[in-house]
Amino acid sequence: MMIKIDKHTKSQLLELYKTKKISLEGNILKVIDSDGDADFDKYIQESTEKDKDNRRKRLDVTRQVQSQNADLTKWKKENERVNKQLTKALEEAEESNKAMLSAKQEAETALEEAQKARVEAENARIEAEKARQDAEKAKNSAVNDLELMQKKTQFELIGNIVRVALWVILGVGITVTIVYVVSLFAGFNTDVVGSSWVNIMSILLTNAFSIIGTLMGMKTATDNKEQQKS
Repeated sequence: MMIKIDKHTKSQLLELYKTKKISLEGNILKVIDSDGDADFDKYIQESTEKDKDNRRKRLDVTRQVQSQNADLTKWKKENERVNKQLTKALEEAEESNKAMLSAKQEAETALEEAQKARVEAENARIEAEKARQDAEKAKNSAVNDLELMQKKTQFELIGNIVRVALWVILGVGITVTIVYVVSLFAGFNTDVVGSSWVNIMSILLTNAFSIIGTLMGMKTATDNKEQQKS
């Protein structure tokens, strides 16, 4: 079914197209009868071509928009995936940061304990060194006391021996002298007694000097030993 348009409407449509480039669009162009009007028929053809061109442009735009929408959808999904990865990475970084802080605190605690242990060990070493020095002093004091006691006992023993020896020598000498004097006054033969007296006195004197020399040698050796120790 074709639609016919009166001349007044045709004139308005043609005038609108010439002045403002506005024409009919859509399927209505297919059912309009130009009724032999060449200008209006040209108008219909140009409007149809323009409509086709506009439809093609709109289709291109639609396709472009659809492509952009598809890209946007893809980008959105990719963005969501990246956001999830970033969120996960941030969570992992936060957990890692917490672990690092915990490890740092543990390391600081271990360092403090190590420093404390080092100080305690140093104090223990000082105390041990002090105890060793005290023990060494006590040992030296005990050794000195023991040596002093030994020397004292030794000198006392030697002194006793010397006194006894001297008394024995003196007693023997006095006894032999008395025998010799009695023999002289009694008129006995004093040759044997005299020679015996001389021999005994020389032996006694020799022994006395030997004892004195031994005592002096022992005292000298003891003094040299003390000087070497000091």
